[in-house]
Amino acid sequence: MGDHLVRAEEFEKKAEKKLNGWGIFGSKYEDAADLLEKAANSYKLAKSWDLAGKAYLKLADCHLKCDSKHDAANAYAEAAKCYKKVDTNEAASCLERAVNIFCEIGRLNMAARYYKEIAEYYEADQKIDQAIAYFEKAAEFFLNEEVTTSANQCNLKVAQYAAQLEQYEKAIKIYEEIACQSLNNNLLKYGVKGHLLNAGMCHLCKADVVSITNALEKYQDLDPTFTGTRECKFLSDLASAIDEEDIAKFTDVVKEFDSMTPLDSWKTTMLLRVKEKLKAKELEEDDLT
Repeated sequence: MGDHLVRAEEFEKKAEKKLNGWGIFGSKYEDAADLLEKAANSYKLAKSWDLAGKAYLKLADCHLKCDSKHDAANAYAEAAKCYKKVDTNEAASCLERAVNIFCEIGRLNMAARYYKEIAEYYEADQKIDQAIAYFEKAAEFFLNEEVTTSANQCNLKVAQYAAQLEQYEKAIKIYEEIACQSLNNNLLKYGVKGHLLNAGMCHLCKADVVSITNALEKYQDLDPTFTGTRECKFLSDLASAIDEEDIAKFTDVVKEFDSMTPLDSWKTTMLLRVKEKLKAKELEEDDLT
């Protein structure tokens, strides 16, 4: 480890010397870039992620001085990989700089990929508002590049987190749009009932029986095969339990579905919210009687 660190520092010193010396037509920046790349690699081997990130930022500067924009963007992306291990905000900021260059030189597919990566950094850090914003940007770029599958993946993340933040209408709109798109695609058809189930659960969270009943009618018109699915039965049984304000029935419906198709943590969270509202309603009515 120590050897790698010593070598890294030597390379960096030589690079500084080049940059501070005289050079003909940008050649000093090219020479310094070679040395900085070696320095960054040695810092990585020494697991000095912070110093490796800084070396990549200097490298990006050299590439920009030589007008090698693509190389500069890649250097920012490498810096982000290093910072990711020590400082999420710094990593996101480096990737944002890479994205700006990729947009400038028309590499929109790379920009989309990196927007998604920034979103994932924030997601890992539980910074949900920022994650949503970057998943939305990524989805928009993927759609422009006609990479529908990746756009959908990002939008589904937006829907998942929007619902967690109780932005149910926003989530419903995304789930319904993706379900509609998927109907006409043989590869994606199988996912339709899952998207409609998620949208339906967001309707349930609004604690509005009319809203869920209308949605179920709409979904069965949209996809006639939905009527015969366990997902459709599950939603309509939950709706009638809510309508009857019957907590025991609601719990039984959930248990039965879960025994066949285990519910993930997102669905469990949504259903607990609905159940809490039912309980609150029951208490309110007990107080009135």
